[in-house]
Amino acid sequence: MRNISGLLPSQEQQRRLTYFMEIGLIGMLFVGIERGNGGIVLNTAVALAVTQLPPLLERDYEIPMDPRLTLWITTAVFLHAFGTVGLPGATKTLYSQVWWWDHMTHALSASLVAGAGYATVRALHEHADGIHFPQRFVAVFILLFVLAFGVLWEILEFAIALSAQALGIRAVLTQYGLADTMLDFVFNSIGGLIVALWGGAYLADVTGAIRDRLDARDD
Repeated sequence: MRNISGLLPSQEQQRRLTYFMEIGLIGMLFVGIERGNGGIVLNTAVALAVTQLPPLLERDYEIPMDPRLTLWITTAVFLHAFGTVGLPGATKTLYSQVWWWDHMTHALSASLVAGAGYATVRALHEHADGIHFPQRFVAVFILLFVLAFGVLWEILEFAIALSAQALGIRAVLTQYGLADTMLDFVFNSIGGLIVALWGGAYLADVTGAIRDRLDARDD
């Protein structure tokens, strides 16, 4: 873990990268407005809202969000939004131009979902004396949790695509077929597996904060 941490940028550099990506999201939002593209506007607006979760959790719920976690969250939503905009001057999005873009963003998004599930389960494990979750169970739970969330997401994409088709408007989320959906599940599982294997090293503070809040409610 120390070797991995040594490869990461410094905390100050992580904060700067996060800040630049947030500025980039604001720029992409205006690009969507200028193009009259509802998909870009919605995706970048949601991404900007997600980037405000770390300071909200830290300020209102006292859950520590160090620069690594904030950068992780911001990177996932930034790359998704950037994929809907595409490179300057390009007529297609990165999702349609780059075959692996969708897989990468699915893995990153799944890792965020897995991280939330991991921190919650570990907090319950540490909080309640009568609850014991073996490490293998936690790993299996995270994978199932991510897959279940992925199923809900695919249903949402399918419903939005059908609704847009019925209304004669452009869908903000796109379905690329059954084969693509199956690949989405594969990369969702990869994102969940990474968190199941290494989540404890980077989510310990978050887990502890959730546990402390649960302890405080029982006092």
